[in-house]
Order: sequence, then structure tokens, then C-alpha cells
Amino acid sequence: MTGDKIMVYIEGYGGYQATSGIKAVDLLNSLDLDTRYPVTAVTINNHLSGLGTPIIEDANIKLLDMTTESGSRVYRRTATFILIKASQKIFPNRRLIIKHALSNGLYCEFDNIDIADNSDYLELIDREMAKIIQANQPINRLVMPKGEATNIFKKQNLDDKVDLLSLRDKENVHLYEIDGFYEYFYGYLAPHTGIINNYRLIPYDTGLILQTPSITDPEFNQPYNEQPKLADIFREAKAWADMLETPHVAALAKKIDNGNLNEIIQINEALHEKKIAMIADEICANREKRLILISGPSSSGKTTFAQRLLIQLKVNGRNPVSVSLDNYFVDREQTPLDEEGNYNFEALEALKLDLFNEDLIRLLNGEEVETPIFNFRTGTTELEGNLCKVPEGEPIIIEGIHALNDKLTYSIPAKNKYRIYVSALTQLNVDYSNRIPTTDCRLLRRMIRDSRTRGYSAINTLNRWPSVRRGEEKNIFPFQENADVMFNTSLVYELAILKPMAEKLLNEIGDHFEEYAEAQRLLKFLSYFREAPAEGVPPNSILREFIGGSWFKH
Repeated sequence: MTGDKIMVYIEGYGGYQATSGIKAVDLLNSLDLDTRYPVTAVTINNHLSGLGTPIIEDANIKLLDMTTESGSRVYRRTATFILIKASQKIFPNRRLIIKHALSNGLYCEFDNIDIADNSDYLELIDREMAKIIQANQPINRLVMPKGEATNIFKKQNLDDKVDLLSLRDKENVHLYEIDGFYEYFYGYLAPHTGIINNYRLIPYDTGLILQTPSITDPEFNQPYNEQPKLADIFREAKAWADMLETPHVAALAKKIDNGNLNEIIQINEALHEKKIAMIADEICANREKRLILISGPSSSGKTTFAQRLLIQLKVNGRNPVSVSLDNYFVDREQTPLDEEGNYNFEALEALKLDLFNEDLIRLLNGEEVETPIFNFRTGTTELEGNLCKVPEGEPIIIEGIHALNDKLTYSIPAKNKYRIYVSALTQLNVDYSNRIPTTDCRLLRRMIRDSRTRGYSAINTLNRWPSVRRGEEKNIFPFQENADVMFNTSLVYELAILKPMAEKLLNEIGDHFEEYAEAQRLLKFLSYFREAPAEGVPPNSILREFIGGSWFKH
């Protein structure tokens, strides 16, 4: 009962007596805990909660700041709302659209505005943001009937949000408000604007980049990282989404409701096939390109892409050979350890680099080579390997996380390499203010594949994911701009297909598990999508690598 005394245990700080009904933010203010970074949210008994959430019973609380994924998301989401509010003040008749992650931040652009005619636009927006932050204005989280929220967004000319709310099957919805300006987000925000103590605005292309501290850079010291090739592939993704008339989930839902799903699948898959064919043509146009190196983060569909590229190379009359990096692991007891003392199979040093390079040179010279076979059960190399020979002048395809790192193929001249970066760069938004992180799509892909092929639970996948992400940050993302070409494996329709499979797995996670908060976040995210059957997905689709029914071996 509100007013009763409860015990609250804060991870890393100890136990405290509090009054039932006290808001998390008021409790933290009364305790004045020595925290290094701003606390932006909490978990209360494994439930992700905003700081305005009342604590009504004995609770275990975890503080979330920039060193956690959830805390970092809340910080950036709050900064985004302030940016949108400031932009609306400076350009009241224009809409700022949150596009995608780029160059250590979020790329945003205005609709129907030539910023070249507004050379001081960034300074004006920055000044307005600073004013909002300095005033420490409250960010109110409001609960209201869906009809009332819809009317508010109609008055603000936010048709995308009107369409989005029409998909919601709940009577009430949550809105956020700053000084009479309303927005809708599918995650928590901080309770006041003053919590945003660090951000940058950088002019870019036809818009701007918003940078904030992150889990990989909580001190906000990381320099600006120009990523022109990644920006180009996002432009291609936008063009594809425009072609399919699916800029956000409400537009996709309408397509599904109108019976146009198969057409979307066919066009999206044809775009993939056309791009793979163009890459094959480019490789074949230069006979010096003998080593085809394919890299990308987890669950990006590298394996299916590599096999589809192999087919397209054969269509061009070539006879490529694939060489597996997995067979060049050092024996398990020689595997380097990570900071937690576990085997680090993702380290470059976990591979027999010298042997790999010796074999590559011999294969490229037309020699027959006995390549190793690694036994993952024993953690050792078999006594006998496979005999391998590459036809004269033909390419070798190598797929792996280190493929774009020149240290992997240090003995091969650059002129002989063709590098391909593969990732699932989402071409769909929830609405114009809420982007879909590419990591969420890959996580759902992996969760479904892990369950189907390895018998792993969703908890197993969620537990492993932070380690996977750390490996990507270290071994993959720093080398992505080395690519000669990038391929986006994202499919605009895929989350509608993945939804029922992922929901089944996530719903198995009860609130007594620490992973419950993340499971609920993903379920909330999936709730915006209209479910669609998988029957129309062709067997050569990259999506089949995860949901099953693929033509290819994985």
C-alpha cells in the first residue's frame, strides 16, 4: 500500500528503506548516490522502467546509464526528442526525420527543405537545444486514450504517427510532451531535459548528425568517424524503400492488409539478386581480382550471400572455389583468452595466419594443397585434410569476420583482393521519429536461427549477444570502410515474417530472469508489425538462412 515502508536494494550500492509509491527519480535524488554517469532509467525487479516509475513494493533495482545498452538508448532518445522540439521551433513548417545510425551518431534530415539556403540552421537548432536543456524542462510521460492521442498528432500534422497508432490494439497509449509539443516513442525517456549534458550536431549531406555518448564511448571522447561508403548503402536502402512505398511500419502493414505482400517479397528479392549479379559482373571485369573477401556482423546473412555470389560468378562462366576460415583455427588450448578468461574464438590470433597465407599463395599459383580440417568436438586439427586446387585464374571466396582486415591476408597484394561488406541495414522506420536499429533485426534473426538449429533458448542468445557485439566493435566495424562494395541483406518485409517466431521465443522469458527487460523491449518493438506468413519467401532468400527452408547449406 502506498505510504508503507519498503526495502529497496540498489545493485552496487546496498539496501535502503523507502516509502511505497516513491518515484525512482525521487529516491535517487534523496540518496544522492555517487554515480559516474547520468542515470537515465532503471530496472525494478527485472522490469525496465523510466525514472518516473513509482516503486510500490520491495525491489531489486539496477541503475542504467551510458555504460548499458538500455541507459544509452534512453539518453539518445531523449536527446532526439529535444532535437526534434528545437527543429520544430526553428522550422515550424518542416519535419525532421530520424533516418539511421551513421558516423558515431544518428543521421537526420528535413523534408522539403534545402539547408544550403539556411547556412546557419545548425547553429540556430543547437542554440535552441541548449536553451531547452538549460531550462531543465520536464519531459512528461502521459497516458491517454488512443483517439485523443490521434487527434493531437493530426493537429501537429504527424500523419505517420496517426497511421502508427491505428495499428495499436491498446485503448491507451503513452505520449511524451515538452512545453506543449508531443511525440511518441516506443521506449522510455528521461524525466527532464537537463539530463542531456553532452551532445554534438554535425552538418552532413542534406541533413545533420546527432552524436551522444554511447555504451562504447561513455566519456564521449571518440572522434568523428567519416563513413561515406556506409552512407551510400543507406541511400540505396532509402531508394529501395521508396520504390516499395514502405518508409515505415504502417505503410508496410497497409501493403500486407491490401494483399500486396507477395509483390513486395518478389521486388525486394529481385533487388537483392540484381545487386549480387552486378557485384559478380564487377569481379569478372577484372581478372586480377582473385581473392573475394566477404565480412559482416553476426546474422547478416554472409553465408547465403557468399553462395548466391558463387552462383552468379558461375553464370559469368567463372569457376570459383570456397575456402573455409573455420578450418584454420589453432588448437583449442592455444586459443587466446578474452578479458573474462574465456576462449576468444573471434580474435585474429585464434587463426593459423601463416599457414592460411601459405596455402592461399599456393592455391592462387595453381598448386594442389591439402587444406586442414578442424574438429570442433576435439578442438584440434585432423591428421588428414582435404585436397584442394583452384582452376587457373579462377577466384577464391573467403567468408569470415576478419575478411576485411588486411592482417588476415597479409601476403596477398591488394590488387588481387575484392572486399565485400555484408550487413542488414534496415530500410524501414517505426515512424519518422523512431528508427529501427539494425542490431535488433540481427538479434531477432540470430535468436530464431539459434533456436531452430542449435536448440538454444532466447535467454541463451540474449546472454551471448553483448559479447558478440563487443567482438563486432573490435573486429568488424573498424574495417567496414575498407570494402570495395557493400551489400545490404535487410529485407523490408522480414520483421513481419520473423514476428510470430520471435514472439514465441521471447514470451518464454519470465520476469524472474534478468533478461526479461530486454525480452519485453523486443516484444514491444515487434507489436508494431503486422504478422505475415513465410510461405512466399523463396528458398534462395537470405531470410531462409534464419527461418529454415533454404536451398543452401549453412
